[in-house]
Amino acid sequence: MGGLLAVMWVLEAIDSVTLNSLDAFGIEPRQASDLPNILWSPFLHFGWAHLISNSVPFLVLGVLTYLSGVARFVVTTVVSTVVSGLTAWLLAAPGTITAGASGVVFGYLTYLLVRGIFTKKPSQILLAVVVFAIYGTVLLGVLPGTPGVSWQGHLGGAVGGVLAAYLLHSKKQRHGG
Repeated sequence: MGGLLAVMWVLEAIDSVTLNSLDAFGIEPRQASDLPNILWSPFLHFGWAHLISNSVPFLVLGVLTYLSGVARFVVTTVVSTVVSGLTAWLLAAPGTITAGASGVVFGYLTYLLVRGIFTKKPSQILLAVVVFAIYGTVLLGVLPGTPGVSWQGHLGGAVGGVLAAYLLHSKKQRHGG
């Protein structure tokens, strides 16, 4: 997680020195040429304040997700990234650009909140309660309201986290074991 966060900080330093030239690699809605940007837009931010606001929840929630195992972490990260990016690509206003790690943060958050429902493990349910107590109000970010904030990316990331939890943890229930 520290390495991923370091990449974000290095990229923001490069972006600052190059007068925000990396911002163009965010996601522009409904531009087919921007679909690959879905994969790296979480590493790009619109300034230091944007990066700083994403850094702590990315690190904390990412580490908690990583503790589930490397494979689960990778699946949750990829699913959250792709669903967040596609949702922003499909629903964001024309002429806007979406970038930042918050879609992935919402993915980690909802993954941690709902996986206990699928596993029925008391430790995961307790962790969900603690995570909700600390970060629960962040979920309001899936609603439109704050100008310049991609609620679409947040919503997509949240859906991606739930989808990852379902894919990774519901097989036992579906197969009766």
